[in-house]
Amino acid sequence: MATASATVVVMVPGQVTATAQPQVAQYTVNAPAGTQVMVEFSQDTSYGLKTWSQAAPMSGGSVSTLVAGMLAKTDYHMRAVVQDAGGTTATDVDHVFTTTDVATSQKPALTITATPGATPQSGVEMLDMASGSEGPSLAVVDLSGNLLWSYPWQGTASDLLQGVHLLPNGHFLVDISPTNDTPVAKPALPGTIQVLREIDLTGATVHEESLDALNAAMPGAGFNNLNLLTFHHDVIQLPNGHWIALSNVLEPCVGLKICSTVPNILGDVIVDLAPQTDGTFLPVWVWNSFDHLDVGRALQPYPDWTHSNALVYSKDDGNLLLSIRHQSWIIKIDYEDGKGNGDVLWKLGNQGDFTLVGGTAPQDWFYAQHGPSFVTTNTTGKFQLAVMDNGNARVFPAGETCQTAGEPTCPYSTSEVYEIDETAKTATIVTKYGPGEYSLWGGNSQQLANGNLESDFNAGAPKGYSDIYETTQGTSPAVVWHLQTSHQNAYRGFRMGSFYPGVQW
Repeated sequence: MATASATVVVMVPGQVTATAQPQVAQYTVNAPAGTQVMVEFSQDTSYGLKTWSQAAPMSGGSVSTLVAGMLAKTDYHMRAVVQDAGGTTATDVDHVFTTTDVATSQKPALTITATPGATPQSGVEMLDMASGSEGPSLAVVDLSGNLLWSYPWQGTASDLLQGVHLLPNGHFLVDISPTNDTPVAKPALPGTIQVLREIDLTGATVHEESLDALNAAMPGAGFNNLNLLTFHHDVIQLPNGHWIALSNVLEPCVGLKICSTVPNILGDVIVDLAPQTDGTFLPVWVWNSFDHLDVGRALQPYPDWTHSNALVYSKDDGNLLLSIRHQSWIIKIDYEDGKGNGDVLWKLGNQGDFTLVGGTAPQDWFYAQHGPSFVTTNTTGKFQLAVMDNGNARVFPAGETCQTAGEPTCPYSTSEVYEIDETAKTATIVTKYGPGEYSLWGGNSQQLANGNLESDFNAGAPKGYSDIYETTQGTSPAVVWHLQTSHQNAYRGFRMGSFYPGVQW
């Protein structure tokens, strides 16, 4: 006599409710211990999109999933799928959820052009709308330009939202603060926000660190001599949960000819914030530009000496890359996951530590750059790095005018991929894309999953506002997909697989 056993998962119908975000639903279902829950959804019962999977509580119980990626004022069919460790699945009944309308102010003005016969990398596009105090701070659109998600403007007209990153838990980490030169320019308006903030898909704040709270914690953590003036440009989360944030300080001008007219100089500071069990953050490591760089080297007018704009974590050695716009350098800092002494290990760019290969120095180096990102999975030794080369104050060889073959009259902007050899100290240009415009600030570059390059020419003159291109790589890049904004600048624009880490739409 043969016997067999099977696990049967019995589903009690779940519940779908609206959230504060008109394009996000909350799906709640009870699931047995040892199971995983995901939600599949679409405008019909093909259920073509899916969320990620979440584990049921250890003893079983309620699992809530935020469902994002839907058009406004549209009916969606959705159902939960529960799967046990053996692969047995049970499916909830079909639920119909109707998204509501989105305020006109939350809809970014943009146009999208796809090249006939070309296939862009699938996914959704995140737009960090940093300029202007009207419209969304963040917007996510599909590849046809339809709005899928937005985050309302925060703070005052002085505030910018910069440095948005999708976290492993599906939340977004952002910096909301005035411009970095606020301490030496006009004061920020009353009510201006100065925070690092983690938000979920409904836009709710999950964790937050204010500049005031950080300054109050600095003396107790052993950093008595620093008064941080602003958060600015970027904050990233490390694999250990620490937040690494950009801030700045003013130091007296000493020994320079300009000191009589510029009494103080503004320089950047990096702060490592360790999360505490009570939800607060403790500063545990600090890097001060005044301690590690030559204050006499200034490529842009004082007092805004460094004007750093991006942080990148090198997972292979635990060090940090810092993009310093007003030095036209990307530097590598000895961080070693909080154990490093902060030494500058190398400087990439004109007058730095690397020889340029595949281009003509000095003009083919990047200048006043933004948004670097690793292209290769490895981040040490020999690796590739994408960079938005804005081109401000580009340097040309003696006797050469502001005109280079194949490029518009200078200044001009390009998006470049470099192969970096840390041992040989060479930087070889692998890809260089220039659309014939000058993006004097902002932007970023990233390699997509299909191998194409996405480049945000944030302030693209003469067209105005932002041009984001997906292009092939190599010696003759071709445009595959093009997004252009017409009301706000997209300080950063980048492709995400979906709203859910590890899930590709």
